[in-house]
Amino acid sequence: MAGIYLHIPFCRQACYYCDFHFSTNLKTRQALLQAMQREAGLLQHYLPAGEPIETVYFGGGTPSLLDAGELGALLEQLQRLFPIAEGAEISLEANPDDLTAHKLDQLRQLGINRLSIGIQTFQEDVLKGLNRAHTAKEALQCVPLARAAGFNNLSIDLMYALPGQDEAAWQQDLAQALALKPEHISAYGLTIEPQTAFGKWTERGQMHPPGEEVGEQHYRMLVAALGRGGYQHYEVSNFCLPGYHSRHNTAYWQQKPYLGLGPGAHSYNLKSRHYTIRNNGLYIKKLEAGQLPHEREELSRQDHINEYLMTGLRTSWGVDLDYLNQQWQHPLLREHSAYIAEMLQQGQARISNNHLILTEEGRLLADEITARLFLV
Repeated sequence: MAGIYLHIPFCRQACYYCDFHFSTNLKTRQALLQAMQREAGLLQHYLPAGEPIETVYFGGGTPSLLDAGELGALLEQLQRLFPIAEGAEISLEANPDDLTAHKLDQLRQLGINRLSIGIQTFQEDVLKGLNRAHTAKEALQCVPLARAAGFNNLSIDLMYALPGQDEAAWQQDLAQALALKPEHISAYGLTIEPQTAFGKWTERGQMHPPGEEVGEQHYRMLVAALGRGGYQHYEVSNFCLPGYHSRHNTAYWQQKPYLGLGPGAHSYNLKSRHYTIRNNGLYIKKLEAGQLPHEREELSRQDHINEYLMTGLRTSWGVDLDYLNQQWQHPLLREHSAYIAEMLQQGQARISNNHLILTEEGRLLADEITARLFLV
């Protein structure tokens, strides 16, 4: 299987924490969408031959600010160029303030069958502190509206360890999310990125973000609450009701090939990775001239092994020790026998069906554990 990711690099306003590539200048919107269609044509044969496209994902940025005609034109181009499988998962990231009843009906008619809704929090004051565009009321209303439009595969994004978010507020967010019963919940602890407003304020001492202990406590609350709610914790930041994992993201974590379109996207074809420039104007200019605005990185054996460890150890199925040995001649147990034995003894990991799997305690240390297991 293979997937296609489309990066829509536009937002109405900048959230204070976000370091994804986006622009609040919408004047180049039409030119950029036309450039994305050109890019798709130039990359028609990028993916391995014969691989059906099982997932399409509109990310950003804010894909939901595009109108039905713009989204439809992109989907039609993909259908002309690529073998989109019947029953493919077609996801769209959306902000609650965009999800009117009319817009939701249009999205369903286009064939979009999964929404990933950026709620982040249901607390009005915390939303304002993040500079989110939507209100708490819109956050509460968007899921019932999507249900009424016929969506039966919904994901919501939450954030924790936020400024102004104490344990009581986080507990309330979790309770509200569970009451809405989406099929999927992604939850991310706040990370302070240097080039964001939060990053600059923190560097100048104007902001003091919650510490690691707050993040750990909120994470433990998250895991416990969603576990009681019947959600499977299938990746460090992702939870789903049975059968509703994100097929698109799971393919990333299992090293399946994917094509990325749009500025800031990247692609992987089992051998190399391509990075698209993070500059809307230059992206448009190059594609108007028939040039691909990409940088290419050939992946070494070390790269493949370390990326597999980095993504696999975050999942509930872990890393396949036979795959590492047979595909990459890397006997992980033998190479790190003492450290893995220590992890097993301390309850940080287990081995099942020859997969090394981190426990909930181990996932709290996933970055540290992965770094120690890296091939260097």
